[in-house]
Amino acid sequence: MTDVNHWIELATPWAMRIVFALVIFIVGRWVAKLLTRLLERFLERGGLEDIVVNALGKMAYVALLVAVVLAALAQLGVNTASALAVFGAAGLAVGLALKDSLGNFASGVMLIAFRPFSTGHYVEVAGTAGTVQEVSLFTTVLLTPDNRRVIIPNSLVSNDTIINYSAEKTRRCDVTFGIGYDDDIRKAVELINSAMASDDRILKNPEAAVVVTELADSSVNLAARPWVASGDYWPVRADLLERVKKAFDDNGISIPYPQQDVHMHNVQPA
Repeated sequence: MTDVNHWIELATPWAMRIVFALVIFIVGRWVAKLLTRLLERFLERGGLEDIVVNALGKMAYVALLVAVVLAALAQLGVNTASALAVFGAAGLAVGLALKDSLGNFASGVMLIAFRPFSTGHYVEVAGTAGTVQEVSLFTTVLLTPDNRRVIIPNSLVSNDTIINYSAEKTRRCDVTFGIGYDDDIRKAVELINSAMASDDRILKNPEAAVVVTELADSSVNLAARPWVASGDYWPVRADLLERVKKAFDDNGISIPYPQQDVHMHNVQPA
């Protein structure tokens, strides 16, 4: 009986420590979840994207949970300094193993926070042009005009030049037409202006212009510069090319193209 009492006396402090450690862990985890929800609500009211809110919320929860675990281990008598060293070493090893993924994650947070483009924008980045379908924490998904789905790591996106064709409401649609040196420049300019005036999608302000841009080797190059809504850029460009070509044909304005003359000489044998 004496031995039993002795073991009970020895076990009681450890049992109490384990109970208190469990209470600290359970209550602490509940508090961590509560604080995380409050943080997410605060960030949502600040107007941040849902992806950023969720990411920051998860990071905050992990940090709070680590603190709770350390507190529970301290209640058990574990040296927290040693535990921190173990966590630090593990974190370093994971960080080195996942450095590329962490780089994509950091870039994703920056892209979502600063918003150089949004879903639905037509952009050119990392050598690919397409419509933005999704911006996640690790990748950006583009849909190309020929319906290919391109997934680009966010680190490549953030480290490259981003051309956003949809950021502004209007774009200048530059189209170049070449005419022959013997053709009437004024007549050609008049025909181009007439073709632009007949398209209601071309904006009146800023006013469209036609200018001579180059005296090339075989042509005089005229640039039509109408302003259109960004979404109308390609349809207007295609229609303008067709209208001007037809107008030039109907009015005798030539469009030079590369030609090669071959001269053949008959050589009489000596």
